[in-house]
Amino acid sequence: MERSLSDRACIVGVGETDYVRGTSKALAHLCIEASLNACRDAGIDPSEIDGVISPWKYNVRHEEFVHGLGMKELKFTGRHEMGGASSIAAIQTAALAVDAGIADYVLVATGQKGYSGPRLGAGDPSILDLNNEFMPNSEYRDNLEYPYGLMVPLQYFSLHANRWFHEYNPDPVGMQIVAMTCREHAQLNKKAYMRGRPMTSEDYQNSPKLVSPFRLLDCSLEVDGAGAVIVTSKKNAYRFKKPVYIGGIAEGHPTYPDDMPTRPDILDMGITHAAPRAFDMAGVRHEEIDFAEIYDCFTFIVLRQLEEMGFCARGEAPEFTKNGRISLGGQLPINTHGGLLSQAHIVGINHVVEAVYQLRGEAGEAQVDDAKIGIVTGYGDLSDGSIAILHN
Repeated sequence: MERSLSDRACIVGVGETDYVRGTSKALAHLCIEASLNACRDAGIDPSEIDGVISPWKYNVRHEEFVHGLGMKELKFTGRHEMGGASSIAAIQTAALAVDAGIADYVLVATGQKGYSGPRLGAGDPSILDLNNEFMPNSEYRDNLEYPYGLMVPLQYFSLHANRWFHEYNPDPVGMQIVAMTCREHAQLNKKAYMRGRPMTSEDYQNSPKLVSPFRLLDCSLEVDGAGAVIVTSKKNAYRFKKPVYIGGIAEGHPTYPDDMPTRPDILDMGITHAAPRAFDMAGVRHEEIDFAEIYDCFTFIVLRQLEEMGFCARGEAPEFTKNGRISLGGQLPINTHGGLLSQAHIVGINHVVEAVYQLRGEAGEAQVDDAKIGIVTGYGDLSDGSIAILHN
């Protein structure tokens, strides 16, 4: 009989930095700052951390965390290379490590200097070497895609988006609804980069179209910052006032994860496969979910994840989002912190931080009433996916 990871691990501390455009701090400095904030939030001494996962390939070396946190002994390390799906996948690995007794407190910390460092959306040939590492299968990218101008994430994801529009003719207003909802929620979050910058329908419609079907305001933010999460086992939960339990968690990959154009079904996503396993592990139904922090590198990715998770059928997500359903006070509020679109793009760890705040009743003006169960998702590279179902 397969052993379930459900409720065998919990998140006991979260931390984040300020989100800015322009910093002299190194990425290691930002990640350690967020990690120290997570230790302070948990109420543990940083030296108690004995496991570290730095999920993304551009992140900090594990040895730097030992020095930065004053760790006594590092027993477990890990790394994931799934782009924006890495943070949730790393939490799954952390849960496995603490449940197995390999480590007691595993830190998952990540971030990026998306503004002060290399800007992946710039289309600058000087960053092609970085893109080679950012995307899987560099030889394929070099020989069959870059020569034809397929260089930055916006262009890759447009292939998926345009096929979706071609096959299902969904209402384009869904993308606008997602953009405006995230911006609306950001106005309630003191840490959101776009707080104080509300968006109107005219703002969205007048923003330039970059690559069809994406406008500028369909794209996530390039900012500098970091976030951190501390995972421990169920047996240690008694030490903490408000542990948030991992009810279900999974990662998934599409067929041919490094080759979107020749994939048998370009609309196949990692979360298509991961979501049923996570829901089954958690033993919950879709209608029981109180909120969802959905990875939003682009607006259409939110719509597609809603579909592939089973909240609605393919092509129906725009209708699903109408009439305030995904806003605070609606049936399924999403990205209550503003998301990658309006808070910050730090590889999705801020979605986990917000979910924990929601389940602890600490989300301030954006608090969802009586929040008991929430979803966090990740999306990365060429449709890798991850999902965690958390509860208090």
